[in-house]
Amino acid sequence: MADKKFNIVIVGGGPAGVVSAVTARRYYPDKKILLIKSVAEGVVPCGIPYMFNTLKKPEDNALGNAPLEKNKISILADRVTKITRKNKTVSTENSGEYAYEKLILAVGSNPIVPPIPGVDLKGIYPISKDMNYLKSMKAELDKAKNILVVGGGFIGVEFVDELSSRKGSKVSLVELLPHLLMNSFDEDFGKLVEDRLTAKGVQLLLGRKVEEFKGKNGRVSEVRLSDGSLIPVDTVILGIGASPNTKLAEEAGLDLGRGRGIWVDEYMRTQDPDVFAVGDCAGKRDFFTRKDLPVMLASTATAEARVAGSNLYQLKVVRENKGTIAIYSTYVDGLVLGSAGLTARSAMKEGFEVVVGQAEVPDKHPAALPGMNKIKLKLKFSKQSGIVLGGQVAGGVSAGEIINIIGMAIQKRVSATELETLQMATHPLVTAAPTMYPLVLAAQDAVGKI
Repeated sequence: MADKKFNIVIVGGGPAGVVSAVTARRYYPDKKILLIKSVAEGVVPCGIPYMFNTLKKPEDNALGNAPLEKNKISILADRVTKITRKNKTVSTENSGEYAYEKLILAVGSNPIVPPIPGVDLKGIYPISKDMNYLKSMKAELDKAKNILVVGGGFIGVEFVDELSSRKGSKVSLVELLPHLLMNSFDEDFGKLVEDRLTAKGVQLLLGRKVEEFKGKNGRVSEVRLSDGSLIPVDTVILGIGASPNTKLAEEAGLDLGRGRGIWVDEYMRTQDPDVFAVGDCAGKRDFFTRKDLPVMLASTATAEARVAGSNLYQLKVVRENKGTIAIYSTYVDGLVLGSAGLTARSAMKEGFEVVVGQAEVPDKHPAALPGMNKIKLKLKFSKQSGIVLGGQVAGGVSAGEIINIIGMAIQKRVSATELETLQMATHPLVTAAPTMYPLVLAAQDAVGKI
């Protein structure tokens, strides 16, 4: 690349980096923009589990360059090794230095590899967002007879659901907590997932942890758990989370938050007004308490990217410092689950006094229509003010959008009374009946307790 002077440089080629670049182009059409990515062939992060069975080939989950090329954004496949804030340059491994006016760090996170004896044996795979790595991992899994997934959060659950749909493999999952998805859902919702996976033949090893990986000829062959049991394995997937990638920022003298992500203000600015950080590498603060929050989601990352990309030179999009709403959805064997805001555990931990409203209704009307699923909905409200604090939903595909409505209600501090009088569109084939719409029924259930 002959010209090495750019107005805007983005480091990182995941969803946060791409959306930052495209948004910057929209707001600053005359600026020269460069995106530097360390992985030449990236993937859509949320689609990683589905590369192992549902998709016809791993390449179907590629995160391509089309949006960048369409917006005339320069692309460089190289690794940034240093940021020199005084000179406003970034140094790369193979291509030298590039100058910037504004810099966005979208360098993501690193998979957590626990310090368990034997974790460096062959056949043990952390989740990396690299196409070539994942293709090699898939080739191993295609031959494996005994697969163990470590971690009962979203990644772990989605992996075992995907792998248990294939024939010829025994799939097990080990989780330290007593139920699946406990950091994001109440126990009754976690149990719905457990029932689905058990029915598919998944061996769930809950309330246990891995003490040791044992191997033969340098390859994992057995796992010893905290209860003393030994599990034969060919391949292990580590799905226990990730940590913010802050090395570049720290070496450049940028501050970290208490949650160890890069400190940013509500406009995603670091303490250097010309350096922004978005996505998994950036610190998050809870919507309700302003405490540091370890949430790493592509949806959160892209929302932050739109804020950063639009506010690089002037604050064009005024944003209140509302914090991060932990909002999730997942899909397990046809069951869609969503969670937003406070769970029962997090509400109790923080001392919120809540009332709960619940509803369970068909998602079509009449219920005899083909393809009907039951919607299970739980909403949590402040007992004093009646403001919605959290919600969880399980059911068919409509649950994936219902949780987004709940997320908006939390963000706008909607009351139980407002939800009780919600005006909604309904249709027999696509929604619950207007007489028993789940959000309304759950709000009504709570109003009588407030």
